[in-house]
Amino acid sequence: MQIQSEAQGEETVIITKKEWEKALAQEREIAYLKHELAQLKRLLYGSKKERFINPDQSQMSLDLAGVEEKTPAEETQQINYERKKKKGKAKRLLLPPHLPREEEILEPEGLPDGAERIGEDVTEILEYRPGKIHVRRMVRPVYKTEEKIISAPLPTLPIPGGNAGPGLLAYILISKFIDHLPFYRIVQMFKREQVKLAESTVNGWYKTTAKLLMPLYEALLRKIHDANYILADETPIPVLSSSKPGSTHKGYHWAYLLSRENIMLFSYSPSRGQQCPSELLSSYQGALQTDGYGVYDQFDRPGITLLACMAHARRKFEQAKDNDRERANHVLGQMQMLYEIERRAKDDGMSNDQRYELRQKEAVRILEKLEAYLKDAYTQVLPKSAIAKAIAYTLKLWPRLIRYTENGEWMIDNNAVENKIRPIALGRKNYMFAGSHEAAQHAAMMYSFFATCKMNDINPFDWLKDTLTQIPDYKVNQLEELLPLKK
Repeated sequence: MQIQSEAQGEETVIITKKEWEKALAQEREIAYLKHELAQLKRLLYGSKKERFINPDQSQMSLDLAGVEEKTPAEETQQINYERKKKKGKAKRLLLPPHLPREEEILEPEGLPDGAERIGEDVTEILEYRPGKIHVRRMVRPVYKTEEKIISAPLPTLPIPGGNAGPGLLAYILISKFIDHLPFYRIVQMFKREQVKLAESTVNGWYKTTAKLLMPLYEALLRKIHDANYILADETPIPVLSSSKPGSTHKGYHWAYLLSRENIMLFSYSPSRGQQCPSELLSSYQGALQTDGYGVYDQFDRPGITLLACMAHARRKFEQAKDNDRERANHVLGQMQMLYEIERRAKDDGMSNDQRYELRQKEAVRILEKLEAYLKDAYTQVLPKSAIAKAIAYTLKLWPRLIRYTENGEWMIDNNAVENKIRPIALGRKNYMFAGSHEAAQHAAMMYSFFATCKMNDINPFDWLKDTLTQIPDYKVNQLEELLPLKK
């Protein structure tokens, strides 16, 4: 079979079908390589910001036929006046009243006899003294009676037989998992205070403390079965491998955000397979929002309502702009309108019911038009192009993507849980890897506690110090009382 190709002002060229298909394949390959090169350049040099600025400002307005929004006329009045500009020193802000004051009395030199004190000038400045480690010396007097020897019992310590108090242990764990300091840096900080600690000693304290807190972590994990809406995601963590000395294994921290309960959970797994979420969510009933990762397809079952993430779909079109700017910008513009609805609901402090009504009134119509556009556009693009992959990804998840409009509590995307994962990414940059699979699980536990503290506006140091003081003697069936949750 021959195909005739004729360009204006040029001679007719006849090629075979095989040659034509080869040319098309080369064109697709070139488009794919251009896209890959553009993504690589963006990764190395480009901005990571994903916010879309629509070049067509007409798309910024919602096309809501039959809906009129009347803006009441505002009365204005013009006020003219003059005021003199005050000269002098800028007024200092008052320092926080809760800070302890160390008072110094500065008497004038050469004060003559008979001088009468008539007042005082007070100046306050903010000062800092590096935190001082101290020794808690517990003295227990021993008394003798005719029958026995009496002395006060020693309080139960977090590390039996150890010499580290709950405040010190809390400080070390806060420094590692909130301030992202490796243990060797913490040891150097103590060294500057003339306190020499071996890194192995600090590691031993950490392991013992983690084992002490493990029952409390398990109590936190059980909260997942009481939730009715969970946002889930996962992030990698390098782990030292005992089977291959000097190399690291790619493990994963699985993240679960219980938005209504104000709880954040992390669970470690050596792989990104389905075992970890399958075990943790085995008896879960409710809504589950995830990205498009195929492992979560197993939860498409009775009792669970699956939702997808609009931000992940939007990201695909953001990456496809170099391939097909016109179509990508159109889709991004429509998604921007959806996010504008969400922003308006948040700024106006709408209840879940009000947000549901707003979505039904405005977002559903935008989504219907967008679905029709995507289905039509998919028939007009090269199958292996970046824009085709973005459309295919979005249409595959479409039922889950639009499901957020059915409940005012559900979110449009998974960004809330992704934001909670950021401390783990910061930690990776500082201490690079976990020393073992056990250490990675202990890290997941500590990240869970501290993220939950943050969500509930609880001071993590005060909570952890108090918990380490109480938990050795606490009843197992009452451990939930120690969780960092609002009472």
